[in-house]
Amino acid sequence: MSKEIQIDRLAVFCGSSSGNDMAITEAALRLGQLLAEQHIELVYGAAKIGVMGEVAKAVLDHGGRVVGVIPEFLKRKEVVHLGLSELITTENMHQRKLIMSERSDGFVALPGGFGTLEELFEIITWSQLGLHQKPVGLLNINGFYDPLIALLEGMVRKGFLKMENFEILLVASEPNQLLHKMRAYKPKEVPKWLTQDRT
Repeated sequence: MSKEIQIDRLAVFCGSSSGNDMAITEAALRLGQLLAEQHIELVYGAAKIGVMGEVAKAVLDHGGRVVGVIPEFLKRKEVVHLGLSELITTENMHQRKLIMSERSDGFVALPGGFGTLEELFEIITWSQLGLHQKPVGLLNINGFYDPLIALLEGMVRKGFLKMENFEILLVASEPNQLLHKMRAYKPKEVPKWLTQDRT
């Protein structure tokens, strides 16, 4: 029996808006509660609002630990959550994403906009390049990401995306199911040509 991946800290990418589908808010709250119950620390973008705020609130409400990471310029624009376990302020977006990556054992994307997609695809690309071997999950609530999954399948059919790289992205519609898939994830082998000196 293969050993499960230990997930003690999870980075969550999601919208700073709430959207108009209550199923998304409810799933965000369920995920937050689940993280707290399983003693998994949340690492996220530090906002008090939107889907981001709901996940953080649920973790904190159930006694969990939350680390927020936010660039200085967004700290002034967004409503920063001041009740977090830890708040890290960075100089820019690149530093923010690097810290979130370093502090996490895996990554989950909930519904969101351009920022969520950008974070998701950067972290998948890092995995494809062998820069990390951590599980990357997509919480496809109420079919939100169905069009994106169809697009990725089209990339595979057209020869722009290898099936082994398509399979890096773990998809589930329920938080518990997604965490189970992430723990069971078997990282692909790092290419031999990609040595530490060349990363």
